[in-house]
Amino acid sequence: MIFADLGLGVQVVKVTVEVDCTPLEARQFFGLPDVQPMQERVMKELEDKMMENMERYSPEGLMKTWFSSMPQNAEWFRDLFSGVLDPARSKKT
Repeated sequence: MIFADLGLGVQVVKVTVEVDCTPLEARQFFGLPDVQPMQERVMKELEDKMMENMERYSPEGLMKTWFSSMPQNAEWFRDLFSGVLDPARSKKT
């Protein structure tokens, strides 16, 4: 506790209170709603959606998507990688 005299007959007291509690206890103390069940449902739904789309974002799934929409992409990738792997060939073109 700190006491201070600001002059003009005014005195100020500064008090520091430290509370040790869990986040759940703090929410209950302040009357906030318990959002844990809702958060668990949202996280489960997010996980389900991610697992449904996992195949689509695998390396094989991405290649299928890129090559099925534009067949010339396969040729472009082939030329790109052959240039990287064979520097002598890339200098000729």
